[in-house]
Amino acid sequence: MEEKKTVLSVKNLSVSFTQYERWIQRTTLLAVKDVSLTVREGELVAVVGSSGSGKSLLAHSVLGILPYNASWSGEISYYGERLTEKRMEKLRGKEIVLVPQSVSYLDPLMKAGPQIRKGKRDQGSRSESLQTLRRYGLDETVEKLYPFELSGGMTRRILISTAVMEKPKLVIADEPTPGLHLEAAKRVLSHFREMADEGAGVLLITHDLELALEVADRIVVFYAGTSVEEAFAADFREERFLRHPYSRALYRAMPEHGFCAAPGAQPYLKDRPSGCPYAPRCELQEARCSREVEYVGLKDGMVRCVKAEEG
Repeated sequence: MEEKKTVLSVKNLSVSFTQYERWIQRTTLLAVKDVSLTVREGELVAVVGSSGSGKSLLAHSVLGILPYNASWSGEISYYGERLTEKRMEKLRGKEIVLVPQSVSYLDPLMKAGPQIRKGKRDQGSRSESLQTLRRYGLDETVEKLYPFELSGGMTRRILISTAVMEKPKLVIADEPTPGLHLEAAKRVLSHFREMADEGAGVLLITHDLELALEVADRIVVFYAGTSVEEAFAADFREERFLRHPYSRALYRAMPEHGFCAAPGAQPYLKDRPSGCPYAPRCELQEARCSREVEYVGLKDGMVRCVKAEEG
């Protein structure tokens, strides 16, 4: 069987922000630290973590749309070639597309049809946009509606339609289901699964582990700005297959596994401890956890935990 090509490779990505306190004191806030992951053709990789864990900054780094006061280091590659700013400008919106979290990305003064077609008026583009609407369960009359006339689920599907019109090779979906009821959210995520099944690489950013497990091939768990584990979705069937204490805590917090939340909270980035960021909440914490912890391979996955050194 032919090995699938790697569409996206992120190695040792760190993102920091320059800020000023009291107008004159310059500080640097490290928001994302040492993140690595890959997305292959035909694969859906879900990055899962709570709000403020740095998930969206990963997406914005890949797309080259970080704020002006941000800087990053590391290496981002697309099909084995470094993804420079110049190269990204040519690929963004074509081979690499974003399905954003906010519906405000749609122009409120333009009907849905022209937005899907990127303003093209030829018959071929219109036929393709109507076919795309039908694919996602939308009537062709939706083409003539303004964004304010659409429901939340319809708006999400319009955003997906604008993406697939370009037949992308890499799809980045940044929290595509907020505000949707369960069935609508499942329907939206199933569309990303379809894109992966058709050969695209899909990077899904989400806080909803349960939904991610229904569509993802692999799960990357984020905590306080860094990746603490990478696992196959199937590993979440049993707690013993998971590698990091935080991943196991997420498992136990799921309704079907007791809905038992771990005590404490994720630290604000300024208060992130040295070493393992989860250590203050971890029942297995020991002195070694206060030093830098490498992201290493373990049981066909990756983990950032000193216990991995024993495995």
